[in-house]
Amino acid sequence: MSATAPRTPAGTPAAGAPAATHGAGTGRRAHLTALTLQVLLALFLGGASAFPKLIGHSSAAESFDRIGFGDWFMYTVGALELAGAVALLVPVLAGVSALALIGLMAGAFVTQMTVFDGQYALTPVLVALPLAVIARVRWHRNAELVALLRRR
Repeated sequence: MSATAPRTPAGTPAAGAPAATHGAGTGRRAHLTALTLQVLLALFLGGASAFPKLIGHSSAAESFDRIGFGDWFMYTVGALELAGAVALLVPVLAGVSALALIGLMAGAFVTQMTVFDGQYALTPVLVALPLAVIARVRWHRNAELVALLRRR
């Protein structure tokens, strides 16, 4: 178990204090579960989901032609999935990435329901659920991300 960093009265880590490996209130089991989900989802989103879109595989191209937005949209969605997958593996970005990917999955769900008659509508839901777990467990890292951005 790791010790948490000393905190200021506002509840943020004290300057120069080492960051905790997982937030107060989240145990080691939650941390390891989220880490496992992050790796598995990064592999799925980066490989099985983004890769066919980025190489313009016929199955992805046909689906996006049916949506009606063209190839640019297929490449954009593939790039967003790949960026999200990579960000899931960066500790300070994992929570924000999970939230952004939930938004992407919401769009995929709506598309499945409206364009594809709900044929694979369960897939984005099943991806969004573990993303929600990651977003919750990694929520404490958002303050660290904001602090990093403010320093710039």
